[in-house]
Amino acid sequence: MADFMSRHGDLLSRAVEASKARAFWTPFPEIPSGKIYGESARTDGAEAFAALKDTPFEIAGHPEERRVGGEVSPWGGALGITYPAACPDTLIEASESAFDVWSEAPVETRIGVCLEALTRLNAMSFLLGHATEHTTGQAFPMAFQAGGPHAQDRGLEAVAAAYDELTRHAAEALWEKPQGKRPPIVIRKQWHIVPRGVALTIGCNTFPNWNGYPGLFASLATGNTVIVKPHPGAILPLALTVRVLRDVLAEADLPRDAVLLAADERGAEITEDLVTHSATRIVDYTGSGTFASWIRRYAGQALFFSEETGVNSVTILGTDDFRGMCANLAFSLSLYSGQMCTSPQNVYVPRGGIETDEGPKTFDEVGAGLAQAIDALLEDRDAAAQICGAIVRPEVAERAAEAASAGRVIRSGGETGHGRSATPWLVAVDGPEGPQEDECFGPVAFLIPCDDGEAAISAASGIAASKGAITAALYSRDEGEIDRASRAFARAGVNLSVNLTGGIYVNQSAAFSDFHITGGNPAGNASLTDTAFVAPRFRRAMVRWPEAPKHA
Repeated sequence: MADFMSRHGDLLSRAVEASKARAFWTPFPEIPSGKIYGESARTDGAEAFAALKDTPFEIAGHPEERRVGGEVSPWGGALGITYPAACPDTLIEASESAFDVWSEAPVETRIGVCLEALTRLNAMSFLLGHATEHTTGQAFPMAFQAGGPHAQDRGLEAVAAAYDELTRHAAEALWEKPQGKRPPIVIRKQWHIVPRGVALTIGCNTFPNWNGYPGLFASLATGNTVIVKPHPGAILPLALTVRVLRDVLAEADLPRDAVLLAADERGAEITEDLVTHSATRIVDYTGSGTFASWIRRYAGQALFFSEETGVNSVTILGTDDFRGMCANLAFSLSLYSGQMCTSPQNVYVPRGGIETDEGPKTFDEVGAGLAQAIDALLEDRDAAAQICGAIVRPEVAERAAEAASAGRVIRSGGETGHGRSATPWLVAVDGPEGPQEDECFGPVAFLIPCDDGEAAISAASGIAASKGAITAALYSRDEGEIDRASRAFARAGVNLSVNLTGGIYVNQSAAFSDFHITGGNPAGNASLTDTAFVAPRFRRAMVRWPEAPKHA
């Protein structure tokens, strides 16, 4: 049996410490450089991806009753890859068969397997980048990071949190209670880690690895077997992950079926059957609030962790750097065509305008400044495609254009000429009702007038509390105003960024530092990756028996 824990003990120690310190740290460099990943890594990754196209994807020993696959790159062309597929009962039975051995493996063994898998996945980040690019529509630089190092960071963060929680308490103790003149009561106690059972990770179409790794690795580290259910449009990134994990498990003389792939096709999805199966004890899900509500209703047997739809906001009350603010927001609004769970959507501005370093700006001038900054950022069509990426599904662009018709268009969305790549719409609306009241996933943002600064803060924090939000941004020159807003957004359970004008954007979330989602509003019930995310995945069961006192 390979001793992966000894190999990666230092990595684990540093990860546990980093998760406590919350300062910047990563063992997985985010720059796709040959100097970091090997001079031939870029070429090797591209060739490995090309070799996968139009072939059967093999996973040794995996249950297989048929072949499925229908992924089409948003940049153009079908991938032509087929994957082993089996019915839910077959997958559940295989997962349950692996459970006893995997769950009873020592904590250090399970953690070692996870660490070895993450380091191997890091070494193949260029392949994962291409797989992510051509299933999600992200441009390659983002796909490399989100499908590779940043996802691996989140997976490692989950493993570190799990290890810290698993080892927080003693595994055994001698309990001795004094009885005065009588002999003490002496009890030997042991505590067994009891994982919940079969876990289901439901992947999303836009960030399959980044959103999938936390639950996947948290469940594995705590001793649960995992069935990975990718979105039918983005199977490859998670299929590669499953294959690596199964290879590592085999090398550790552990059952490969501790990790399984539940591939399916559009129109013949098996998600509902897996979610509601009596053996499914944990569900990790990223996607629409509608399906999340369905899971809550019909999967009462399972512990449920969700990231759902929400309405992210920007509140502009004033700025000391108007050009910097507009440039920063232009990038945030354009990045991946608004298809990130952290993308801003609603921009609240006082009806009477704001004060800036360039003098007063009217409501319309704020909108014009944002539109001009977007135009400047995306002027070059090739550069625009690298920022905006491609629309993951055609209906996303259609819904954005339809929503834009509900107001006064300040900037029209357009195409870059690369795949389904699109630039954002910016629309002014006036009134309490409209498309801005719900998440409008895709390249559209709404400029919303408010009576004053307090009304703007109330509207932005209020929609976060009622509809959910993962991010919020505030621009203000008034410290008292910033303090009031900070309290309002904290009560709404949303993370707030204040006066961003440089190279950090509201869309970004850093592992080991930012708790992605708070779990405090309808955008999700879990936070990546805190104690509450890992601790419920197992329980401790005690065994105790009396021993004679030592001095008896």
